[in-house]
Amino acid sequence: MPRLRPPTVADVRANKGKYQYTMMRVENWDELAAAEAAGIDMVSVSPEMMVEKQFRSVAPTLFAVPGMGLYSAPAATDDYLRWAFRMMEAGADAVYCAASFQTVERMASESIPVIGHVGLIPHFCTWTGGFKAVGKTADSAMAVYERCKRYEEVGAFGVEIEVVPPDVTAEIAEHMSLFLVSMGGGKGGDCQYLFACDVLGTNTGHVPRHSKQYANLAKEFARIQEMRIDAFKQWVGEVHSGAWPDAPYLVAAPEDEMKAFKNQMAKKKPAR
Repeated sequence: MPRLRPPTVADVRANKGKYQYTMMRVENWDELAAAEAAGIDMVSVSPEMMVEKQFRSVAPTLFAVPGMGLYSAPAATDDYLRWAFRMMEAGADAVYCAASFQTVERMASESIPVIGHVGLIPHFCTWTGGFKAVGKTADSAMAVYERCKRYEEVGAFGVEIEVVPPDVTAEIAEHMSLFLVSMGGGKGGDCQYLFACDVLGTNTGHVPRHSKQYANLAKEFARIQEMRIDAFKQWVGEVHSGAWPDAPYLVAAPEDEMKAFKNQMAKKKPAR
């Protein structure tokens, strides 16, 4: 049966261990509409998209999670709370926050569903050795678990668990109620998460190991750009040759009216 509304947090919790949700990071309205039409369950979106009035007309049934890059986000806990209230008022179903546990706890205390981040966390990866997998040793896997446990204690709804061994994700899932959004963390999570730019082949930079390309839109966009350039060149050529504009694209007037107009103009003296 088609969904008539987004899943609620209660729905998601009730489905833990029973259903694998799908989440896509989308960057524009076309991608958002495609996610809705394709039956994706959840989307990660920018705050700027979330607050637009058309959001829910484009994505009436998607569980929406706006988030900001940590260093472009508000700096104080109260600022984060104001931001989260604004997102929820705009129709968000949860918010992503990689800020302090204190900040997450403050938002959770106001019943805002918060999704944190564990494993490879781009903002903090200098502490775990850079952009590489986390949790490959028993101690580092326990550190991922302890961070998840802390999120659970402060009232978070879920966490994104990124680039950790599948066994770690599966084991953590068995020991806590958090909704685990797996990005490169294996099937043991409650949700599988990818970026649209990787799935669609529009990412021209580094392609993460955990992503999979299902289309090559970059090649199509390049082909379309060549078609644009060719069409523009044809028009420029017609202008320079005198072929444009010609009769089919011009407004015609009765011949006698134009003759009368020219006679009137002939009587006008040029201004000096």
